[in-house]
Amino acid sequence: MVKRQRKTMDDCEDSSDGPSTHSPDSSGEQSDSEEGIRIEDDDLDAQGEDAQQQQSLPEPAEDTGDEIPDAKSKKPKKVRKLKLSATHDFNAKLQKRGILYLSRVPPRMGPAKVKTLLTDFGTITRVYLVEEDKTRRKKRRKAGGSGGKRYTEGWVEFESKKVARSAGDTLNMTRVTNHKGSIHYDDMWNVKYLRGFKWSHLTEKVAYERRVREQKLRVEMMEVRRENASYIAQVEAGKKMDHIQERMKKRKQKDGGSGGGAVNVDDGMAKKKRKIRQKKPFEGDRSSTKSAILGSLV
Repeated sequence: MVKRQRKTMDDCEDSSDGPSTHSPDSSGEQSDSEEGIRIEDDDLDAQGEDAQQQQSLPEPAEDTGDEIPDAKSKKPKKVRKLKLSATHDFNAKLQKRGILYLSRVPPRMGPAKVKTLLTDFGTITRVYLVEEDKTRRKKRRKAGGSGGKRYTEGWVEFESKKVARSAGDTLNMTRVTNHKGSIHYDDMWNVKYLRGFKWSHLTEKVAYERRVREQKLRVEMMEVRRENASYIAQVEAGKKMDHIQERMKKRKQKDGGSGGGAVNVDDGMAKKKRKIRQKKPFEGDRSSTKSAILGSLV
């Protein structure tokens, strides 16, 4: 298209160079046509430049649906499936474990310290200590004692039953430590080996106690709500009675003001007394009754 337009422009220029046989009006028309051709040529050049720029731009990538992986994205964790043999081995290990019972835990002794003191006999798998009641702790603090945590009893699980039995036999009724500078120098071990006791029994016991405690709290809350509801009902009934008494008092005052005499307000609230008719006892002549009695005896 650009070549054809240029050819037409050259033809027009050749014709303009030849002898002029046209009038001055025709020369004006010819100049107008030349200006229009030049404007068209400029537009075509601009279109050509735009086309070259579009060709030089990179083509947009096609949407294939695959997102670019982020460098910071975490890799999915691999799920390792347990084999049946591994579960059997774990159950066998649980059957070999033994549990030691602590009937008293000395003050200032926690699970970590119990574990460190008893690891001399063998490997310990689990330790559980029961914390004392909060009310007892508050009372001790009010009395001027220490406000730290204390434990009442505990259970220690050893990896082997033999180790747990030997620890119970050797530690029972002995000193916690032989160092005179230690805090637990005067404390004694009160321990016992629990034969046939498993850690599952302990978890069941703890869960049962928790359920019982929750049930007690639920019952107490229900009783409190019932008492609160009854109290509110009584208060509402009292308000109604007070309103009735005020209305009766106003009515009596109006009636008394019209009659001109003082009226007691409590007369209207007084209850009516029931009158029961009673028969009088029979009283006959004493002489006749005496004679009747003597006649019957004869």
